[in-house]
Amino acid sequence: MSEKSRVQFTEREALFYHQTIRPGKIEIIASKPMATQRDLSLAYSPGVAVPVQAIADDPQTAYDYTAKGNLVAVISNGTAILGMGNLGALASKPVMEGKAVLFKRFADVDSIDIELNSEDPEALIEAIAMMEPSFGGINLEDIKAPECFLIEQALRERMNIPVMHDDQHGTAIIAAAGLINACHLTGRKLDEIKVVVNGAGASALACTSLIKSMGVRHENVLVCDTRGVIYPGRERVDQFKSAHAVMTDKRTLAEAIVGADVFLGLSAKGAVTQDMIKTMADQPIIFAMANPDPEITPPEVKAVRPDAIVATGRSDYPNQVNNVLGFPFIFRGALDVHATAINEEMKIAAAHAIAELAREQVPEEVAAAYGETQQFGLEYIIPAPFDPRLMEVVPSAVAKAAMESGVARRDIADFDAYRQELKGRLNPTTSVLSQVYAQVKANPKRMIFAEGENEVVLRAAIQYREFGYGEPILVGRTQHVLDKMAELGVADPESYQIENSMVSQHVAPMVEMLYERLKRRGFLQRDVQRMVNTDRNIFSACLLKLGIGDAMITGMTRPFAQSMKDVRRVLDTAEDKLPFGIHMMVGKNQTLFLADTTINERPNAEELAVIAKETAAVARRLGHEPRVAFLSYSTFGNPAGRWLDTIRDAVHILDQEQPGFEYDGDMAPDAALNPKIMALYPFCRLTAPANVLIMPGLQSANISAKLLREIGGTTAVGPMLLGMELPVQIVPMTAIAPDVLTSAVLAAAGIVG
Repeated sequence: MSEKSRVQFTEREALFYHQTIRPGKIEIIASKPMATQRDLSLAYSPGVAVPVQAIADDPQTAYDYTAKGNLVAVISNGTAILGMGNLGALASKPVMEGKAVLFKRFADVDSIDIELNSEDPEALIEAIAMMEPSFGGINLEDIKAPECFLIEQALRERMNIPVMHDDQHGTAIIAAAGLINACHLTGRKLDEIKVVVNGAGASALACTSLIKSMGVRHENVLVCDTRGVIYPGRERVDQFKSAHAVMTDKRTLAEAIVGADVFLGLSAKGAVTQDMIKTMADQPIIFAMANPDPEITPPEVKAVRPDAIVATGRSDYPNQVNNVLGFPFIFRGALDVHATAINEEMKIAAAHAIAELAREQVPEEVAAAYGETQQFGLEYIIPAPFDPRLMEVVPSAVAKAAMESGVARRDIADFDAYRQELKGRLNPTTSVLSQVYAQVKANPKRMIFAEGENEVVLRAAIQYREFGYGEPILVGRTQHVLDKMAELGVADPESYQIENSMVSQHVAPMVEMLYERLKRRGFLQRDVQRMVNTDRNIFSACLLKLGIGDAMITGMTRPFAQSMKDVRRVLDTAEDKLPFGIHMMVGKNQTLFLADTTINERPNAEELAVIAKETAAVARRLGHEPRVAFLSYSTFGNPAGRWLDTIRDAVHILDQEQPGFEYDGDMAPDAALNPKIMALYPFCRLTAPANVLIMPGLQSANISAKLLREIGGTTAVGPMLLGMELPVQIVPMTAIAPDVLTSAVLAAAGIVG
């Protein structure tokens, strides 16, 4: 991938992201009801005294009665923040909050960030050790070497919960997984390979230690720092580096790399040259993992050694060594068995599990998102970060290793059931949406933003371009758009395509096209001219109709119905389709699809059947096996009513068509969603709670969607418009920039519209 494909953004955009809605990236919510006096009495005094006494009698019950068993502290003192250096504890807080978010997003692990204002290792050790009663695990982060080694080692000896410095071991585990597969592809054995490690910081030494634990021979590994090869007796070598000293007459990286099978780089940009790469063994394995820029880029390697396998820390090259493949799932498995530590056996198990996953057939949804070539091979030795199977595979391997190595305090009796439990902890929509974003980056689209003068829309359009999803086409008055972009800190606003309806070269063909369409609907040519010149939705829809853009986003400045009326003056319904809207409500563990929430006031049976089939198709594209419930105030005829025949006729239509998904109705919402109530109707065709809810009419649908959006504990996506001849999305007037961006990406991907 090109340099241009890297995710980029302005400083203002980054600050806005962390500031908008509410400052920061995390919040704490109650997991139990807190509505009544009785709830509060149980949550605090006097009810809380009961679990207090239980824990005092048996400390292990803390895992049963508190959040300890699913709570990890992410701790830093800010002495090695990303690649930025020692900026202090407070400056590390955005990074630690981000790490906490990743724990939750990828493995449903609750996490709290803690920034400690000290560079004294002993003070840090004492402070962290005293936190043991609060947490099920400790993730150390961004602490400089060599202090990080001392701190982690001391804490592992003193604490009876898992402690891991992810900068060391996270990178090591993923690199080890890649090395296993690279050796598999090249027919090498770990105990025979010759390895050169460049860099002697936390990550590099952790990688060195782990691969040795996995079978790489000590004498076959040469470690280099900024002063060259580390060998016995060399001056200014601390105890951690000296553990990897090897007798050799080689003194420089250039000398060490001659004939090497493997290069592991965790150093700096440009540390390795093409001339050095030429001297390596056949089919060299090169992990250039310096961030943000590798020691040598894959194109530079391939230019001189096309037989090489190359990995980096970058997402814009194949084989990314990404810590997010490891740490969330490693802690997930450790927490689930109440482990007292994360030991070498658990890390090795994680590496093998990740390696084996890459060798399996890549799921269709992952392959589609990352490209058709994403099958095990030279450019796919490490799984994609958003592969949903990671949540099942890695924690299971880690938990099993913890049990077998004796650090588990709780056994898992049925690993098949455990894997199903893991799978159910996360909503598949989140993974699929991530894959959709990757898919659009691989196939960028031109997106028409009809309200280009609106600040929210502009923010979304800027992100659409800078994140690599395609080129935005901004509709508005040219100078107003340029001025607004300058206010937002855009360095090159003139590079954006701006379409001004008062001066656009496209107006004449637009008027000709639209007049031909509307002349027998009561519109004079001057009416059409005025609409094209003055109505941003009409003008934008004409741009789309003429093929000047691939999709269109509007809705921020007008009600949905008005925007839809404007769009339909220009665009037709797709052949054999029905235009309608879907709201997608994304919760922690489930996603619900509600339709039709925007257009059809009282759909007939045939329309309800079409809405059900199209909504089910969207649900399936977003990773869900659809279970469709036709909702009503009645459950299977009780109480009776005059509107039920339409619903029953829609069900009968599907009976005749056999659409390939579960469906039933008429059903009240509680019968469709509550398993206890569903069990009262053993004849119900749904095997589990519904995830696609077909509403009987627009009034109930729109009210329900907006109520859920305003008061529910879910994220609302939509309305998503289906059934038009070309991709158009109409966002709510209350949307924020991320909402607009999501709608644009979904339209670009063809998921809807």
